[in-house]
Amino acid sequence: MSLHFLRSTHKGKEAEAWKSVEKNFTKHAVDGRLYREHFGPCIGMGEESEGFAEGLYDALARRWIISAVDGITLEDLKKFWDDITSEDLEHRLQIFFDMCDKNGDGQLSEEEVKRAIYLSASANKLANLKKQAASHAALIMEKLDPDGLGYIKMSQLAALLRGMVDSEEKTKTPRKQRTRLAMFFSTSQNLIHENWKRIWIITLWLSINLGLFLWKYYQYKNKGAYQIMGPCLCFAKGSAETLKLNMALILFPVCRRTLTKLRSSFLSNIIPFDDNLEFHKLIAIGIVTGVLVHVLMHLTCDIPKLVSAPKEKFMSILGSSFDYKQPSYLDLLGSVAGITGVLMVVIMAFVFTLALQSFRKSAIKLPKPFHHLAGFNSFWYAHHLLILVYILLLLHGTFLLLTDDWTKKTTWMYIAVPVLIYAAERIYSHFNEGDDPVVIRKAVVYKGKGSAVALYMSKPPGFKYESGMYLFVKCLNISSFEWHPFSITSAPGDDYLSVHIKSLGDWTRKLREIFEKALEQENMQTKRGNLVRLETKAFSKYEQQKAGYPEIRIKGPFGAPSQDFNKYDILLLVGLGIGATPFVSIIKDVLNNIKANDPESGLKGSQSSEESNKIGPKRVYFYWVTKEQESFEWFKGVMDDIAEHDHDHIIEMHNHLTCVHEEGDARSALVAMIQKLQQEKNGLDVVSESRIRTHFARPDWPRVFGQIATTHESSQIGVFYCGTPVVAKQLKKLSQEFSSDSTHFHFHKENF
Repeated sequence: MSLHFLRSTHKGKEAEAWKSVEKNFTKHAVDGRLYREHFGPCIGMGEESEGFAEGLYDALARRWIISAVDGITLEDLKKFWDDITSEDLEHRLQIFFDMCDKNGDGQLSEEEVKRAIYLSASANKLANLKKQAASHAALIMEKLDPDGLGYIKMSQLAALLRGMVDSEEKTKTPRKQRTRLAMFFSTSQNLIHENWKRIWIITLWLSINLGLFLWKYYQYKNKGAYQIMGPCLCFAKGSAETLKLNMALILFPVCRRTLTKLRSSFLSNIIPFDDNLEFHKLIAIGIVTGVLVHVLMHLTCDIPKLVSAPKEKFMSILGSSFDYKQPSYLDLLGSVAGITGVLMVVIMAFVFTLALQSFRKSAIKLPKPFHHLAGFNSFWYAHHLLILVYILLLLHGTFLLLTDDWTKKTTWMYIAVPVLIYAAERIYSHFNEGDDPVVIRKAVVYKGKGSAVALYMSKPPGFKYESGMYLFVKCLNISSFEWHPFSITSAPGDDYLSVHIKSLGDWTRKLREIFEKALEQENMQTKRGNLVRLETKAFSKYEQQKAGYPEIRIKGPFGAPSQDFNKYDILLLVGLGIGATPFVSIIKDVLNNIKANDPESGLKGSQSSEESNKIGPKRVYFYWVTKEQESFEWFKGVMDDIAEHDHDHIIEMHNHLTCVHEEGDARSALVAMIQKLQQEKNGLDVVSESRIRTHFARPDWPRVFGQIATTHESSQIGVFYCGTPVVAKQLKKLSQEFSSDSTHFHFHKENF
């Protein structure tokens, strides 16, 4: 297991894997022979491993004395396959050595080592390692050829590889129940324990909706109109009552400033403020349901019954409500209530459609000229049309056809308070936040695949926040209306405010281009760790405008799940790519607390007594998973700070680079070797170019949870995650599986 060429060749999968290879041979072979360029795809290696696969092909061809140029038969391929899937470690090591030994003399020269490093770097998409292949080859020769013979032998290389095999740690596994009934009760108990806030809030919401529906249903059942329109009227009026409630409630989850205040109150113990957007979506479903019932009952049932009712019966029961004139179908649709109702349905259908994830995430490609309707901007601007819906809703509720008493026209009573709170927030934000552009104290543009912009800004007066919170950013050079949320990456104790913005969408790409252009004009290009970036430092507002800097405005801060990190003694922070940003602020906060209590740091007493005496988590596990090596440059300073100041190892950081093949794969063996030698020589990781070691491939999450559960028994462990929904489901499931009577994993996911 310490060295393998393909993951699919592990024990128990050999027969299945060979069948797949046979099919690939038929697909790629020409006249019954497989040539070098098709060997990689045939055995299951991707395009990035093309050079590595060809080197393996040549080594195996030399081993079996076969002309590599003439191709190989299926029989030859089976020999090659048996070699690379051999369970004999010595055999696999010899093949690996033969790959590096291009001339087959049994010795590796520095040039051959350099070539092998180059192929390994290409197979793992490590552009920086490829550039430094010569210096790393010299390091390996220095280690394995201390006598300066100019070559290294198989035994020396094998000894170094064997010394890199990690020892397995004993970890807990999820609890296994003896019976299905016991498993059911255990799972149910964990679900209730984790979701009791959601359960009671949703139950309360559903109960109130049901209560209002039934109340209005029986109210109209006892009215004279029931004799003409029957249950259809009751269903229409009952659903209308739930609509009033939900049109009022849907505004509360998006009152961010109000929620941020309430999050810090005792209400956070009983209300799941972290699920505000999910509740917003749930209420939207309730509104859609209410609209469908209300509209269908009116258009297809009670209105047809009203217009077709016998005239004498209509006049005796409802004549006074319609000035003793029986209306037609078009008369009712043309009334104020009818017109406002139709307009509301049309607008809401348009807005709710654009709010669907497939439209919001541009997963649907619409034909021209409608292609602009898909995307976040369309969703954002369309949502503002709901202002018209509320105006129409008030008119619709005021001009009811069957009710003349104004005290029974209750629409305004439902929506008055939420609308006032929401409007107050918007007005406050307009007049008190973002009026003046912030001063950019430093801007950094990271190039390459991990392209991003880091903005270090002056902290506005009175801007107080907690680690884990986020703010909104607006760039006037791009749009006067668009605000975009970003996690705050500075700690509350820092004298600046920072955000890291990855280039993912149209707005973020434009922001990076604007800053890149401005910084290139200043010719302030610097190199750090061979990752090119553009950087500027403190400028006044006037100097920024003169240099062509964009105007940046902010508003916030706003509450987020991560700010509750201090509730737990143990933290497991998991960030995917730019999803690390919410947790960088937490890490900085913990580091600042460590520095404040470290006499050697020289910072003791520089912070307030409240900050220096703050009780933080006893242990923090931070897993940062990214697929681009360049991303490590974003928070290189934080990683170095952890290594320098965290003497008690409170913070345990694990960087995982998914573009590198898993540890033990022959394609990453030389990378791991160089990594180990560089760490021993200068304390730096060759991949992240920081003092924190980089792991290859994705983390083994069950093993991670097992180790934490074993190390921290009888603990309350906060699991905070920011990234794709797929991993969120896995982490949430593991949090439930590894929770026991004494140890609980509490899962939290970032939502914007």
